[in-house]
Amino acid sequence: MVSALAPKLVTQLEPRLAVLIPCYNEAATVAKVVADFRAVLPGADVYVYDNNSKDETSARAREAGAVVRSELRQGKGNVVRRMFADIEADVYILVDGDDTYDASVAPALIAQLIGEGLDIVSGKRVATGAAAYRRGHVLGNKLLTGLTSLMFKVRLGDMLTGYRIMSRRFVKSFPTATEGFGIETELTVHAVRMLVPMAEVDTVYKERPEGSISKLSTYRDGWRILMTIAGLTRRERPLVFYGLIFIFFSLFTFAVGLPLVIGYFETGLVPRLPTAVLVASTMVIACLSLVAGLILDTVTRGRWEQKRLTYLAFPGPHNLRRP
Repeated sequence: MVSALAPKLVTQLEPRLAVLIPCYNEAATVAKVVADFRAVLPGADVYVYDNNSKDETSARAREAGAVVRSELRQGKGNVVRRMFADIEADVYILVDGDDTYDASVAPALIAQLIGEGLDIVSGKRVATGAAAYRRGHVLGNKLLTGLTSLMFKVRLGDMLTGYRIMSRRFVKSFPTATEGFGIETELTVHAVRMLVPMAEVDTVYKERPEGSISKLSTYRDGWRILMTIAGLTRRERPLVFYGLIFIFFSLFTFAVGLPLVIGYFETGLVPRLPTAVLVASTMVIACLSLVAGLILDTVTRGRWEQKRLTYLAFPGPHNLRRP
């Protein structure tokens, strides 16, 4: 149903479409990615932002008809931040330049975004072969997605997808801070915290073509994404973050200090003074953490309201009509 409506909706509403392709050493694939999206979205502007590539990425993208720009600060998050700031459009299609995502479904995803008034449609990866989606990456994605679901109540099956269709009001209200691959996590958490309407659609995920090498390190980037989740929890849900610290130190204090309390009531003495000082200190830390969480939770609420007002200042997808 969505596929059949795609050309009609895009033609009627005529939104300004921008395809955003962040790239680092993707000379083997970027030309095909640009060509595929230009074919299925002939009215779209295709932008390739080269992140200090050592190969012919920029030249290949330019030959394929893309607008090529550069971002010198290394990291996908830095590139996406620059793209969101520079480019003006009604609908943004963010996709990796490694030719693993299916360009042909883009019109259907755009139609769904506009027709249902959504702010973000994510392409859930469905691998076409074992080599397309390595087992370690699948396991890591499930673990990180599950942790994010627990912390932020995310209802997505693939948080780390690199294929997203986004509205203007979502992009322009997104205060990205991440520098590297944690950008996907930050996009997801921002969408959930802002209570924006969103959807997830199964999309084909292909194996990288010959000559194309993944830039993702399973352990290094997995650790960075984990730290991104921790940082977002601290910033967006401080009562949960500092509440966990409060619980940890409270349990430690109770476990270590209970024998001292029992001994005091039995003998009237505190035989292990250093331990008593330790448990008193950990209880102070626990109480300070709880107070910090309560105060920061109020501050975060004010920040959330300001971001929500910024988000509401832009017209929604239902109003995407060009003059």
